Amino acid sequence: MRYDEFLAEVRDAGEYEDQREAEQVTRAVFSVLAQRLPGTSLDHLAAQIPEPLDEALRPEDQLEAEPFGVEEFHSRVAEETGARPLTAQQDSGAVLSTVAKAVSGGELNQLLSHLPAGYAVMFGKPELA
Repeated sequence: MRYDEFLAEVRDAGEYEDQREAEQVTRAVFSVLAQRLPGTSLDHLAAQIPEPLDEALRPEDQLEAEPFGVEEFHSRVAEETGARPLTAQQDSGAVLSTVAKAVSGGELNQLLSHLPAGYAVMFGKPELA
């Protein structure tokens, strides 16, 4: 998926005003996702995400994945975007369901295998793809 297509999907899913807002939300969600996943998984995911959005999945100072659940994920997205937790939940779903469309099924399964079961719903999947 190309950069403009990815952001158009996010914009439609999240009902954002414009592409700029969709990109800001995408970067915030990716930043939090990068805190949650191990480095090799981030590298594989970033390879399938269009540039320059992939940069948010390649943190320079990430030491190791932090084990936090879905609620904490939404809380961190809310902190990144300045939104309320319910809005952050919708933002996460808009971005991560677009990720599920943009990456291969094998990559999505690999990604979800590093996350607790509750995360699959944010990717628009009730379970592993």
